[in-house]
Amino acid sequence: MRRVGIVGGGPAGMMAAIAAGEVGAEVLLLEGNEKLGKKLYITGKGRCNVTNAAPAEEFLRGYARNGRFLHSAFANLTNEDLMRRIEGAGVPLKVERGGRVFPVSDKASDITRALERMMREGGARVRLRARVQAARKEGEAFLVTGDFGTERFDALVLACGGASYPSTGSDGGGYALARSFGHEVTEIRPALIPIVTKESWCPQLQGLTLKNVTLSARRGKKVLFSELGEMLFTHFGISGPLALSLSSAISGLDLAQIEIRLDLKPGLDREALLRRLERDMAERPRGHARALLEGLLPRSFVPVMAELAGLPLDAPVSQIARRQKEALVECLKALPLHAASFRPLEEAIVTRGGVQVKEVDPRTMESKIVPGLYLAGEMLDVDGVTGGYNLQAAFSTGWCAGRSAAGRQEP
Repeated sequence: MRRVGIVGGGPAGMMAAIAAGEVGAEVLLLEGNEKLGKKLYITGKGRCNVTNAAPAEEFLRGYARNGRFLHSAFANLTNEDLMRRIEGAGVPLKVERGGRVFPVSDKASDITRALERMMREGGARVRLRARVQAARKEGEAFLVTGDFGTERFDALVLACGGASYPSTGSDGGGYALARSFGHEVTEIRPALIPIVTKESWCPQLQGLTLKNVTLSARRGKKVLFSELGEMLFTHFGISGPLALSLSSAISGLDLAQIEIRLDLKPGLDREALLRRLERDMAERPRGHARALLEGLLPRSFVPVMAELAGLPLDAPVSQIARRQKEALVECLKALPLHAASFRPLEEAIVTRGGVQVKEVDPRTMESKIVPGLYLAGEMLDVDGVTGGYNLQAAFSTGWCAGRSAAGRQEP
């Protein structure tokens, strides 16, 4: 019986333990925190967006970097496979807007408990508060040392997470372990991170969520990002699903060259929107600009939009000039935003960068440098957009790593 050590009790590590245990390995998972899945508890605003229901032929489009590397991993554990397993462990799932998959209970803790049940059923053991300090290969064995002493394994899976949200244990320590085995780690940067903007009016809208809007970005003539969805204004700029996905599209680029536009009325083109304005004005000839804008926007946005469009709120609609209407339409359809920076890495949902994927076998997640060493999850230089893609990558790579570490070679 092969003895498999797994460092990290997040989604990749737990799935690796499940997979290795199911094929008969003796499994010990080492987790530095006082509980498993600590970062899982905060995903999806505490609801755990466990995967996405997108069809297989579209799934890889959800990755900003190195998505093709995941092809074999997804073939071995698809999103449908994952959903069946979780529901089989007693957690019903539901599919929401954009294919996002959540537990029906809206409780991330239910997902963690389901994974723990599957680990126990496979015979995996877990040691909590077990911080790994070093690991090395000695002959054909791996020696892992920490405050728990030294453990000896036939195969070792590193699933230590990235460098975002260090309070959850995802503090970048796994990258040091990977480097100690000779792996190259690419530059570590935030991905899926809120954006700090230069606009002074954004803080005035703090807490306002916009739904069914389109956020886009281009550099010169090249469109870098364009997506319909939901976003949030904050005291520093913008956040929410659209802003987070945008951050991945423009990470590493010169932000001064990026043109960001917000379309508040994506269902209407400029001409149709102008006709609607004129119709609303004709129906309320004695009304004022404030009432006109309140029919188009959330109330807190009205004074901001009036200032941006150069439209006095107390102006009678009968006195609104054509150029003012056109300026308003332009603001509603292409409101400019200017990215100044990203929030700190510690606030990123996932990490961009990690172990070079060219150094890892995509079929098994085995290191090409150190036989018997496996890498999974956010330690790899792979990151996806919002919507469950990053968790699916963690589960699928963890599955392949665990099966392979246990000696079961996938086709």
